[in-house]
Amino acid sequence: MRLLVSTLLLLTALAAPAAAEPTPLPTGTDVDYQLGGPAYVPDNVGIVVRDRTETPAPGAYNVCYVNGFQTQPDARRFWRKHRDLVLRDGRGRPVEDEAWGEWLLDIRTPAKRAQLARVVGRWTAGCARDGFDAVEYDNLDSYVRSRGLVTGRQATAYARLLTARAHDSGLAAGQKNRAGWDGRRAGFDFAVAEECGRYDECAAYTDVYGDQVLVVEYRARDFDKTCTGYGDRLAVVLRDRDLTPDGVRRFC
Repeated sequence: MRLLVSTLLLLTALAAPAAAEPTPLPTGTDVDYQLGGPAYVPDNVGIVVRDRTETPAPGAYNVCYVNGFQTQPDARRFWRKHRDLVLRDGRGRPVEDEAWGEWLLDIRTPAKRAQLARVVGRWTAGCARDGFDAVEYDNLDSYVRSRGLVTGRQATAYARLLTARAHDSGLAAGQKNRAGWDGRRAGFDFAVAEECGRYDECAAYTDVYGDQVLVVEYRARDFDKTCTGYGDRLAVVLRDRDLTPDGVRRFC
């Protein structure tokens, strides 16, 4: 009987379909960063980034935005039900990224990282079911805003769990910001660099990922600078900071 059970388990494992290999970012095309809401996709754009709650753009390589390290401002009801997974200060108050009104997630212990990876993993699997090709996990660098409560090592350990979830779903995984860090060691396949021209960080990403870097600039002079230095190799877009559907949109 024990041998029969072992054989059945082995056959089940062999029959389970393997996840598809993630598809790399296409090159020689432009990117549009549409987190503020879906918009018309120009013919020159082959890569579109949209929120996980939106529908992928037909005919494009679609990147699903997931806030993996902080909460979305409109999701506080959900996180109040999971209050033990929200980072809190010594007085029990949620630690907040004040610029965006987002609470930081508590990734300090292996148990909490595993719980959070299950939550974010479900969102990631949803991206794959909806037809996205990749996922970008935002706020990888939130530990620098944690008032010293979270370390970079803890962020890296959690990132490994998220990239594994992405790959299990057949999606490429995108590192968001944290210039100068080799995210490939945590399983990332490409990078999304905000304002790397403004802060002279673009080379820090291309040194790691080559042409697998998407660049978003929010000021015209930074956009012009980035286009001059990297526009022949990378997809670079100028957007308004609120990323509104009818807002600023320029390509190199």
